[in-house]
Amino acid sequence: MGFFSNIFHIFLYQPLFNVLILIYQYLPGKDLGVAIISLTLLIKILLYPLGAKATVLQKKLNELQPKIKEIQEKYKADRQKQTLEMMAIYKKENVNPFAGLFIALIQVPILIALFWVFWGGIKAEKLSNLYSFVPNPGVIDPFLFGFLDLSQPSSVLAIAAGFGQFIQTKMLTPRHKPKSGQDPQKKGMPDFSQMMQKQMLYVFPFFTIIVLLKLPSTVGLYWLVTSIFSIFQQYFVLKHA
Repeated sequence: MGFFSNIFHIFLYQPLFNVLILIYQYLPGKDLGVAIISLTLLIKILLYPLGAKATVLQKKLNELQPKIKEIQEKYKADRQKQTLEMMAIYKKENVNPFAGLFIALIQVPILIALFWVFWGGIKAEKLSNLYSFVPNPGVIDPFLFGFLDLSQPSSVLAIAAGFGQFIQTKMLTPRHKPKSGQDPQKKGMPDFSQMMQKQMLYVFPFFTIIVLLKLPSTVGLYWLVTSIFSIFQQYFVLKHA
């Protein structure tokens, strides 16, 4: 475990932390909040092609869900036939259901590293991670625009980040329309996938707010900027998909 932690620290955490300090040092006004926003946007822009592909893939998978459910219901007694029919649909629609996993394996470690850069605030002891060629700022002013202390939790940022995540998830949540001629008794039966989607839509943003209320606002600001960028990204990608 120590080996992977070292790899994560050396190749992800430390480079991102040093870029943050460089932005803070050379940005006019030395505003930590603006530096966090700048670094978060920089990473999201670099990951934009992957994020766009993930959004398009998720949209296609959501659109195929009714057909997948029909196959699962039709061949529920024959798992092998069920799998073959599902793969046939994926092939016909030119969708690789495993592509999302590959995209996540590239994006997620970078975003987690960025999250850890902001976790716990930017304290003096973290400056030991600076490279020799990066100037040590000494004391870092923790304020955003001179009035919001990013070293302390902020209910405003926490609620805004949670709401942003709600909008982001809502955009990718498929709208289920009842089929004509559907059995009225089945119509009222709960659907497991729909229940899970509703939980993701409401529970995750609520959980985000609860967590961010206890963390330094550096994390809340990062989360909010990430959500806002993702909302715009999804809007433009889905509009042209």
